[in-house]
Amino acid sequence: MSGLAIVIALGAGVLAEALMALIGLVTNLTFYGRWSLAFSSPAENTLGPWVIGIPVLGGLVVGVVARWGSPAIRGHGIPEVMERVLVGESRVPPRVTLLKPIGSAISIGTGGPFGAEGPIIASGGALGSLVGQALRVTADERKTLLAAGAAAGMSAVFGAPVSATLLAVELLLFEYRPRSLAPVALASAAAAGFRIAVHGPAAVFPMEFIATPSGRALVAYTVIGVLIGWLGVVITKGLYRIEDAFERLPIHWMWWPALGGIVVGLMGYLSPRTLGVGYDNIQHLLDGSLAGQALLLLVIAKSISWSIALGSGTAGGTLAPLFTIGGGAGVLVGAGAAAFLPMLGIDPRVAGLVGMAAAFTGASRALLASVVFAFEATHQPMGLLPLLAGCTGAYLISLRTMRYTIMTERLARRGTPVITEYSADFLERLLVRDHSTRSVVTLPADATVAATRIWLSGENASTHQGFPIVDGEDRLVGLLTRRDIQNPEVAEDTPLRALILHPPIVIEGHQSLRDAADRMVRAKVGRLPVVAEDGSRRVVGIISRSDLLTAHERRLDETGRVADATLWG
Repeated sequence: MSGLAIVIALGAGVLAEALMALIGLVTNLTFYGRWSLAFSSPAENTLGPWVIGIPVLGGLVVGVVARWGSPAIRGHGIPEVMERVLVGESRVPPRVTLLKPIGSAISIGTGGPFGAEGPIIASGGALGSLVGQALRVTADERKTLLAAGAAAGMSAVFGAPVSATLLAVELLLFEYRPRSLAPVALASAAAAGFRIAVHGPAAVFPMEFIATPSGRALVAYTVIGVLIGWLGVVITKGLYRIEDAFERLPIHWMWWPALGGIVVGLMGYLSPRTLGVGYDNIQHLLDGSLAGQALLLLVIAKSISWSIALGSGTAGGTLAPLFTIGGGAGVLVGAGAAAFLPMLGIDPRVAGLVGMAAAFTGASRALLASVVFAFEATHQPMGLLPLLAGCTGAYLISLRTMRYTIMTERLARRGTPVITEYSADFLERLLVRDHSTRSVVTLPADATVAATRIWLSGENASTHQGFPIVDGEDRLVGLLTRRDIQNPEVAEDTPLRALILHPPIVIEGHQSLRDAADRMVRAKVGRLPVVAEDGSRRVVGIISRSDLLTAHERRLDETGRVADATLWG
């Protein structure tokens, strides 16, 4: 699996380079009328009012590709990948691998205010899924390959392998296990190595040296994180209200991206910096060259442009726009605090760094991925402490004010169960020996059916539904139920031994309740004999489904939850 993940990572790296080149080609053709694959910003165009029509044209093309190609190319990529993991056995249609980057390149290249990372994550995930489908691996292994491809895509764009791995854990894997973590981590590392070989080891968003923050500054950065996290929540809620508004339009969804393109064009005319991915905007606000009214206009216009464009169902990513909006807001708040409260010692650049990570944390709740990404993208270790404090504040405010995130709201609306908390399997912690019934009623294998029926109908008979059948040395022979013994088609002189048709499914005391539950499900039985661990097959207990349920009382006690069947939810 790790070897496959590395191969997929190299493929995702090639996909990332191809997508960036395709975005550059579309941008150069539509805004500058030249044939070039060089990645360029549409902000320097000289088209004047004519610039409004380019995003509209791009929206029309994306709508056509989505309708007659695959509707899966719509959206920002990560929720669609999450849905494939949760309900689609990690199977991504092959055409999505091709159409998603094409649709995204057209959307972004014609001025769409999106990041390229979302489509690349989706394309890398689709590549991993295709490899898994071709090799006929299990659904669990295919999920790992999908997550490896998605993480590799992000790592190949930003050279941030650790945060890409964390993003996969927080948003895609829905688990933290070595058999999935190791392949994803190796894929992220391989993709980062691929990026270094192509572009060098420099930071994506280099910054000048950051000084160690004082205690007062750290408190201020935490407050800024809370404020920008709340902004991320507001943006998320606004985005889905915009989606709802488009849903009510009396026209086919194919035309929605073109309508969104009108707003993108208008905002691009008023503030050309809002067009395209805007990685240069992030760089400028972090190095202090973008501030004041120009930055305020960018934050407002980018928020409007991106929200309406994404709400219209076109293709594009969320990370770069949220970083731009949150980073810009952070710089503005930090600059204001530095001017009016100089005793706090706030650096507006650090406030911008905290703001861009806090915006993504507030919207997605990918806390660790956001913190580490901001560090890996800037190579500034002194920024880790403000980032951790500010993003944790954003995380908490998001938890308190928003039920679902920008990644899970759409899934919840479709009825897809959304996992928000990861924890170790409680049944893995408990042993069979501590929760099985020790007083076991066994029946001798040589007893006849007639004698057993008489015993079962007696006053002192057991009420159990299943009985271990043992030989003269108390060794397990099999398991029979009341129905087996009382079957009228069985002759009364038949020994119980003759009724046993299958070898018994057993478990030992040192095994976990999770092992017991899995064996019950596989064997389609409701109880398991517990045998001695010395290999003698001597019955020492029995465990049933009701024992497994009773064991959860301890979990409820530990978490302080109320186990009351009369409560709702």
